Amino acid sequence: MERNKLRALSPADGRYAEKVNGLREVLSEYGLIRYRVLVEVRWLQWLADEASIIELPPLSSVMKDVLNDIVDKFTADDAERVKSIEAKTNHDVKAVEYFIREKIGAGGETQGLSEFIHFGCTSEDINNLAYALMLRSARDDVLQPQMRELSAKLRSMTAEYAELPMLSRTHGQTASPTTVGKEIANVVERLSRARKQIANVEIRGKFNGAVGNFNAHLAAYPDADWFNIGNNFVRSLGLDPNTHTTQIEPHDWTAEYCHALIRYNSVLLDLCRDVWSYISIGYFRQKMAVDEVGSSTMPHKINPIDFENAEGNLGLANAMLDHFAIKLPISRWQRDLTDSTVQRNFGLALGYILIALSSTLKGLRKLQADPAIIGADIDAAWEVLAEPIQTVMRRYSIAEPYEKLKALTRGQSVTKELLQGFIRNLDIPEAEKTRLLNMTPSNYTGLAATLAKKLT
Repeated sequence: MERNKLRALSPADGRYAEKVNGLREVLSEYGLIRYRVLVEVRWLQWLADEASIIELPPLSSVMKDVLNDIVDKFTADDAERVKSIEAKTNHDVKAVEYFIREKIGAGGETQGLSEFIHFGCTSEDINNLAYALMLRSARDDVLQPQMRELSAKLRSMTAEYAELPMLSRTHGQTASPTTVGKEIANVVERLSRARKQIANVEIRGKFNGAVGNFNAHLAAYPDADWFNIGNNFVRSLGLDPNTHTTQIEPHDWTAEYCHALIRYNSVLLDLCRDVWSYISIGYFRQKMAVDEVGSSTMPHKINPIDFENAEGNLGLANAMLDHFAIKLPISRWQRDLTDSTVQRNFGLALGYILIALSSTLKGLRKLQADPAIIGADIDAAWEVLAEPIQTVMRRYSIAEPYEKLKALTRGQSVTKELLQGFIRNLDIPEAEKTRLLNMTPSNYTGLAATLAKKLT
């Protein structure tokens, strides 16, 4: 491990640094500065194309290239320059404005252009759009691909184990059998729905000045259609305009985004706990890595550490996301700054999710079902056939079928012989007796295999 990682305050930048690299360009301080620069430059270009802003003529092709290069060729050195300006201004957004002025230089076309940088804007106009673009990119370009990869792995497991019977457990007790593939299919379906909800969160932005009324804009250009100018600019960035705000975009969509992630994480956490439990009873074996150590003192152990790691990081992510969702939509009057320091932690929360996704995938790739153990477990559970027997009895109007099976099976060892003796004495058609006598715990799985295959 690199020496600087050993001193990292967060494991996301230390122990697990490689797992979150996909988020560094997007949700880091560098990412925030880069997106602020993008918004400032695009707004300047937008104004230059607006006919009602008569003092700002259309940009020359040379200046268009200059401005596009500021965005497209933004580097870590550029971000460092912004930070050095901020050290003097003590204002992070104003530092971006001064940085852009530096980059376009002075004289000629630039002279009239410079004063339109950050025109009519409050810092939050820049910040809310920057964070919106950051969270959109983190969702679409980093989290969603990893989520799809996880679902693909689970789908392949669903297909592989679609017909492998296993004993269900409800309340920790033996219950009607299913198949391994069907149980995994349940998770795939839940994760798919949760992922769609994340993808469908409407990412919004506002660009309407100091308290949301275009006050300064209207003072400078009273005849310009600022409502549409501002809202169309937001749309040009691929965001949905929020037309009625105070100084800040109220972060309601951010809360929806966080809650959607929480729901996804909760399904994934549920999977990790179940897989952990199935490993503990031998349903799944973990592939061995020769040089790995499971315990510092017990040589035989292969611990389910990937699922434990994922569970812990999902818990951290959900705790932070819940705070974001509860805190961010609340601001004193038109604006307070409590949101600013909180938003800077988006990267850490989403980083925990990325770590969990990586750990879950790693764990799933090690898993191999053990049909012998699963089969032995289900073959010893003849009591689960009390359900179909009493249901067939109901069909043929035999009195108190549930009560009779309860008396026969509850609290005692149930064998094949016991159940089949009971079946032979039933007053039902012989064909139905034969069907019940041919039933075993392993073939009493309903539509489980069919349902699993429908998913794949």
